[in-house]
Amino acid sequence: MDENRYVVCIGELLIDFFCRDQGDNLVDGRMFEKQAGGAPANVSATITKLGGNAKFCGKVGNDPFGLYLKNTLVELNVDTSMLSFDDKHPTTLAFVSLMENGDRDFVFYRGADSFLKEEELDKRQLKEAAILHFGSATALLDGPFQTTYLNTMKSAKDNGNFVSFDPNFRSDLWKGNNKEFIRLAKHGIGLADFVKLSEEELEIITETNDLKEGVKHLHQLGAKFVSITLGKDGTFISNSKEQEFVPSIQIKAIDTTGAGDAFVGAMLYQLAKEKQIEKTLDCFEKLKKITYTSNKVAGIVCTKVGAISAIPNFKEVLD
Repeated sequence: MDENRYVVCIGELLIDFFCRDQGDNLVDGRMFEKQAGGAPANVSATITKLGGNAKFCGKVGNDPFGLYLKNTLVELNVDTSMLSFDDKHPTTLAFVSLMENGDRDFVFYRGADSFLKEEELDKRQLKEAAILHFGSATALLDGPFQTTYLNTMKSAKDNGNFVSFDPNFRSDLWKGNNKEFIRLAKHGIGLADFVKLSEEELEIITETNDLKEGVKHLHQLGAKFVSITLGKDGTFISNSKEQEFVPSIQIKAIDTTGAGDAFVGAMLYQLAKEKQIEKTLDCFEKLKKITYTSNKVAGIVCTKVGAISAIPNFKEVLD
């Protein structure tokens, strides 16, 4: 990829503490493993591991966890020049345990990621990005960053940047306040060129379980290109003129963590290589090929444990 063309991923960078005591809840669990987390961070890591250029924009605490997260991104060749350190608030933490019935026991301690302000952003780097990706799971929650996030998305749209949006709904975070999530997600969709949703998110946001009707609603809100990920059943894509299911590869899934982020990263890596992305959105055959490759990247991630550690390089995707 041209070194001057890069993707900026905006949102949270956090520590995931995964309980290694299989089947235990967080009350009984004793062994926890520290891992770098955050959906936008996973997307940026996917782009660089595939051979592209990505910059991460967000905030961590000025503490050992924040330094660990920065070092993790640097080792992955993600540009961290837009990563801010907060002296007042600690790095955001999440504790997760997978219980025997398949449910997650989840506790979230939000910290520095909530406090990124507009004046801390490098407007020049944002304006010069080939793509700005808004894929945060926490940015739409109450906090100073919500205003920064939505205003930056609006500025990107006004500046003519290509805008990517994944609302990344997490029921653990919204705790039944779905109406507010829907309102904010629809606002973001209206500002986006590319929108990625899961089948569950599509139903929540559009209030219909009819796939085609739901996607039609997203286009009416303003989305130009839509991808609805369906797991093993593939991805449904639409550019408002044409629609089609793109199949997934056949795999034996071990851990699906980060698969959606890897899909988005692969999509953005390929779109950023296009000199005129808007014209690419009109070439449906090319969009199908891009989506199939992205499905393959996500599938490979599901065959390994971990999110960032499972991301393949482009040679593995071609093999």
